[in-house]
Amino acid sequence: MANTMSPAPVSLRERPGRLLRWKNRHAAWRAGTKPVPSGFTSRPEPRSIGSDSRGRQLMAGNLLFAGVLIQVPRDLPWAIDAPSDAFEDELHGFEWLDHLAAVADGSSRPMAQDWLADWLRRFGTGRGPGWVPDLVGRRQIRWISHALFLMSGQPEKETRTFYACLGRQTAFLAKRWRSTSHGLPRFEALTGLIYSACTLTGMEHHLPSALKALAQECAREIDASGGILTRNPEELLNVFTLLTWTAAVLEEAEKLPDPAVNTAIMRIAPTLRSLRHADGGLARFQGGGRGAPGRLDQALAQSGVRPATVTGLAMGYARLAAGRASIIVDAATPMMGPQSYNSHASTLAIEMTSGRRPLIVNCGSGASFGAEWRRAGRATPSHSTLAIEGYSSARLGPKSANHGVVKQALIEGPEKVEVQESDSGGARAIAFSHDGYRRTHGLVHLRSLSLENDGRLLRGEDGLAALDPKDRDTLDTVLSRLPMDHIPFSIRFHLHPDVEAKIDMGGAAVSLTLRGGETWVFRHSRDAELRLESSVYLETGRLKPRATKQIVLSGRLTDYGSAVSWSLAKPQDAPRGHRDYASDTLRL
Repeated sequence: MANTMSPAPVSLRERPGRLLRWKNRHAAWRAGTKPVPSGFTSRPEPRSIGSDSRGRQLMAGNLLFAGVLIQVPRDLPWAIDAPSDAFEDELHGFEWLDHLAAVADGSSRPMAQDWLADWLRRFGTGRGPGWVPDLVGRRQIRWISHALFLMSGQPEKETRTFYACLGRQTAFLAKRWRSTSHGLPRFEALTGLIYSACTLTGMEHHLPSALKALAQECAREIDASGGILTRNPEELLNVFTLLTWTAAVLEEAEKLPDPAVNTAIMRIAPTLRSLRHADGGLARFQGGGRGAPGRLDQALAQSGVRPATVTGLAMGYARLAAGRASIIVDAATPMMGPQSYNSHASTLAIEMTSGRRPLIVNCGSGASFGAEWRRAGRATPSHSTLAIEGYSSARLGPKSANHGVVKQALIEGPEKVEVQESDSGGARAIAFSHDGYRRTHGLVHLRSLSLENDGRLLRGEDGLAALDPKDRDTLDTVLSRLPMDHIPFSIRFHLHPDVEAKIDMGGAAVSLTLRGGETWVFRHSRDAELRLESSVYLETGRLKPRATKQIVLSGRLTDYGSAVSWSLAKPQDAPRGHRDYASDTLRL
């Protein structure tokens, strides 16, 4: 029985066309004629973090993948009709093995063995949807890492079948890794191949070419500052995790990695630290989430890279941090063009965390809740920044269908983002601007932020301005065509669902109480109307969007410039060292 709480989620992985699917199936069939490993030369320890509670949910027949919950008999996961491509990807990628292996008393082992045996009977010879390079690489990593968990007590026939499929998947990866997309999918495929070459008998000959290919991918995809083209922090974390796993499995096998891999790890680590909030979670920008619990800290620890301070921007993001507060700002242009179908119009949006508690957030990626939520989550009003009514700072292009998946690239966005930092001694300030509204309105968005050194006061100002005669001509033309004599705009501050908000001081302020009891007060200049409105928090892995609130400052531009000042501050009598004992609970 399926319990679907939202429209089918959108898979963010490129779907193979008919010719590519045929080539993959043919390669999987041919791979069965290659030598079969007889065992392991080494067995790496599982490095991914599983959840005991998620494992027990699976044991109860509750399959929660890609935001959809399906209840099935425990012995029939492969017989169901997957509700979406994203659900199917998670099922065939075998990442759920991490959760079953994490069940403390080991009672999940028979179920994991049964599910694997059934998969091998149905799909082990190259049939089915799981034979694409990135999914095969993901699956191979889990099978190798959990081999002892999977094969303990199994009869010889099942063990031979398991080794035969490991060999088939190795040969398939060696043949087909080039056919997968650059970026994370290719990193997954190559990491799976390197795992195979380092741990399976008779597969060592694949290692030199796989390491060379991985080094080339690092050079192509990871820039000198440790960032990637998509500017998605969670995607960067996933790439970084795969690279640290690769380095570890090479060390265990006493193999030397290509220097380019270690260089990439050293570049990425400081960038990820800059993109981490005070509560340990990643900033949620450009389609990325907070990251799997514990994965960021684990990956940074495994990398062995000593903490370092990033000067300037980290992958196009600015950071202000003091005391218990951290603020991260999207301070660069988004990825544009044909491959930007996951990019968000979030330029100059902010997120703010105080201690363990997120305060100001962006709505997030709605991809796991269907196409409409995905589209809404990419728009500027879904981010904590200024937006002209009816417009985003970058526009979505025409819809195009690719193998049944509707895509929209990001077009006509900001061409120039400027950042200027200063330090007054008692506070650190950054001034920003972007020209995303210059083409449509002749206006530039100006945002300035200043965080006091004790982290208890954040001052901000947002404005729109026509800076030169050409911009003013454009603005005059726009105003002459409007039925009103002004251009409406709003500055939005989306709140985390755990923040309790209420209008205070006769409508002049908003009191914000975090779950741990900490309080902040939002105030503004009287140049805008303040409202508290409904919002949503789009979190991957949940069954539906979470209801929350947003602070909205609405203003009107009637001349060549307009600005609104605002602040977020702790009350004067708030204790300097707040103790947060409130527990975090898992909710679907």
